[in-house]
Amino acid sequence: QVRLVESGGGLVQAGGSLRLSCVASGRTFSNYAVGWFRQAPGKEREFVSAIRWNGGNTLYANSVKGRFTISRDNAKNTVSLQMNSLKPEDTAVYFCALGRSSSVQIARNEYIYWGQGTQVTVSL
Repeated sequence: QVRLVESGGGLVQAGGSLRLSCVASGRTFSNYAVGWFRQAPGKEREFVSAIRWNGGNTLYANSVKGRFTISRDNAKNTVSLQMNSLKPEDTAVYFCALGRSSSVQIARNEYIYWGQGTQVTVSL
């Protein structure tokens, strides 16, 4: 089993920044891609970003490209999501997830372990 724990969420004003972290335990974390997803109230969970097992490839949703940066430290079993220039529409619960393979994927069903999520709220 794998346990993923997100942290770093909170309340921030529009234009501000937050850094989310996802710490994994229980499995060889470094062999697999990791993704971030988010879910706003009344909406489907959507892809935000993903990073290949070695950090060599990253993927971003168009809505966050240029504002968010994903990174990983396999020695610490940690993946981070630096979020800058936050907008009210970024408000959601953010989840990290461990992929089935080493390659980045957008589809939710390509991720097999999920964290409990961390709330991000961006005010005007």
